[in-house]
Amino acid sequence: SRGTSYLLKDSIPIIEFSASGPFEGHDLLRRGFTSVKNELLPSHPLELSEKNFQLNQDKTNFDTLRNIQGLHAPLKLQMEFRAVKQVQRLPFLHSSNVALDTLRGNDECISFEDILNDPSQSEVMGEPHMMVEHKLGFL
Repeated sequence: SRGTSYLLKDSIPIIEFSASGPFEGHDLLRRGFTSVKNELLPSHPLELSEKNFQLNQDKTNFDTLRNIQGLHAPLKLQMEFRAVKQVQRLPFLHSSNVALDTLRGNDECISFEDILNDPSQSEVMGEPHMMVEHKLGFL
């Protein structure tokens, strides 16, 4: 017992060395890569509104549906949205989400993504085994 207390008494405490203040370095191993895009403010006042357009439209539709048909209708529709969002293709294949578009009523609309979103030029393409293992958390 003397040996353990003797070692603890004479040991030097180790302080975590970290720079602080305006000249603090970014610890890449602990915090990952920094993204300038996340630190930028919106460049136009309508940018935030456009990013949340679908969410705001869904909320308005659910409120209207609740007022017209009662509480069961938006709950049923939200349950269907969640079920449809869970069904996807493998990570290395492009998923069109046709069922979600049909539920939202966007299946007959032509949008920006329909014309300029070519799956053959997608950055998602890669080695299938590595992408599936990454999605499942094995890597």
